[in-house]
Amino acid sequence: MDAKNLKHQLDILYTTYNESFLSSDPLWFVHRFRTDRDREITGLIASSLAYGRVDGIKKSIGRVMDIMGWQPYEFTISFNPFRHGKAFSTFTHRFNNGGDMACLIYFAKQMIAEQGGIGGFFLAGCSPEDKNIKGSLESFSERALKLGSASIYGSKKLPDKAGVRFFFPSPSDGSPCKRLNLYLRWMVRKDSLDFGIWKGIGPEKLIIPLDTHIARISRYIGLTKRKTADWKTAEEITESLKTLDPGDPVKYDFSIARLGILEECKKKKDPGKCTACLIKNICVVR
Repeated sequence: MDAKNLKHQLDILYTTYNESFLSSDPLWFVHRFRTDRDREITGLIASSLAYGRVDGIKKSIGRVMDIMGWQPYEFTISFNPFRHGKAFSTFTHRFNNGGDMACLIYFAKQMIAEQGGIGGFFLAGCSPEDKNIKGSLESFSERALKLGSASIYGSKKLPDKAGVRFFFPSPSDGSPCKRLNLYLRWMVRKDSLDFGIWKGIGPEKLIIPLDTHIARISRYIGLTKRKTADWKTAEEITESLKTLDPGDPVKYDFSIARLGILEECKKKKDPGKCTACLIKNICVVR
């Protein structure tokens, strides 16, 4: 693949799918807030629930925000699992329930108390020598799951099957950590979409938030040959994108994902869609 042509086509995609398409993404909720501390909390919640269909994701995030009175930071720092946890009793999002959300918010409260914010808690596990964010993610998830759960699950120790564990995967298990990498993109990068709130990490260390859309379309345009959506694939795609923009490889994430989310790119060749596709000249599906 001609790198110059690939970059040219992806840059067109990047400028086309901009903030005007926010309504198709959970990031829309983060943009509803004006303060970094509200954005940080909302970003954690929105990215944690970013699995499944977009309509269902947005409905679930909106319900959590309603429970929090659209004051996520104030709600979080005053959160009492026994007094406020009941408000989530009827909440469900696919295979996560209200207890999982209550525990997530309680974890966030403890992170703020310990390090002044979720970003501070994350940065406590970062090493300047790391090639990418892998080690920091492993540390973040490990330390998060050691925080107190206030017997939300009926025991002092966090159960092995506690649903909140789903929100804190680790690269060491082979997980692509899609939702955490999505959260990191929002918090670390800065442009019209992302906020650049966390200053201690460079965007060059981020890893692509790998979902089925990104994995499939990345194969179509030669960013990877791997068929398994795991951490190694996420790293390989990111390394390919670094040849186009070494300082900001995941800038293309939002725009590439739109092709799948908006069903502009089908799983099989579609003459109508393919003819109009912005990246048809670099796609291997003929």
